[in-house]
Amino acid sequence: MKAVVIREHGGIDRLRLEDVPKPKAGAGEVLIRVRACALNHLDLWTRKGMPGRKVALPRIPGTDIAGVVEEVGEGVERVKVGDEVVVFPGISCGSCEYCISGKENYCPGFKIIGQQVDGGYAEYVKVPEENVFPKPEGKGFEETAALPVTFLTAWHMLVSRAKVKPGDVVLVWAGGSGVGNASIQIAKLFNATVIATAGTDEKVDRLLKMGVDHVINHRKGDVLEEVMNFTGGKGVDVVVEHVGAATWEASMKSLKKGGTLVTCGATTGKDVGFDIRHL
Repeated sequence: MKAVVIREHGGIDRLRLEDVPKPKAGAGEVLIRVRACALNHLDLWTRKGMPGRKVALPRIPGTDIAGVVEEVGEGVERVKVGDEVVVFPGISCGSCEYCISGKENYCPGFKIIGQQVDGGYAEYVKVPEENVFPKPEGKGFEETAALPVTFLTAWHMLVSRAKVKPGDVVLVWAGGSGVGNASIQIAKLFNATVIATAGTDEKVDRLLKMGVDHVINHRKGDVLEEVMNFTGGKGVDVVVEHVGAATWEASMKSLKKGGTLVTCGATTGKDVGFDIRHL
């Protein structure tokens, strides 16, 4: 089969289209014919290489996968050949204390598809049966492949962690990004008021059409000042932070008393500082 393979870390020139053996579904596994695979920062970091996180090479990247079941291994009961499916991107042991308690991402053996095991930049990919779920009815493969990492991340931050509720005011940095876009939709689903940032007028217009209540072009205005003006000086209930060093101070200062900051990334840098008295 054809697949994109990384044999060494670096730029986009390190992606190689190669002929590789077609995987075969083993016991408890499902072979999927890939119909769509999204691109997100995980794929970029996997290609470039990440400090402190080893990726065994060669590797077929691609974390967000949607496709059709081609083959099922022995013991597979939940899915059958021909099913249209989406893949949950995290693989865990299923039996440790964390997995049993519903915290699979804490599992000592946790792996991400496309990073620690081969992913969806290929004609076929095999995954455990537990990672396969029905494709949402009425949605295309491309739409479906855009869901797993971004929407699971945003849901965990806003719903599981921040307990977003109707009437909350939520600040979403980089609303045009994958996690930002997902966070906006989830916050609006819970009838929250959403403030979002963007870096271009085109993105500002797009976010307003999505139903964002107030959009700030961070290249033209002061985000903290506009947040405080919009909230009457109170600040926001929740900040969705996934930018890192460049926005951390403003994120902290944008919170109202008792507010919650949830974070999932540090694309502009991992080292941040803040006044602990404010915290």
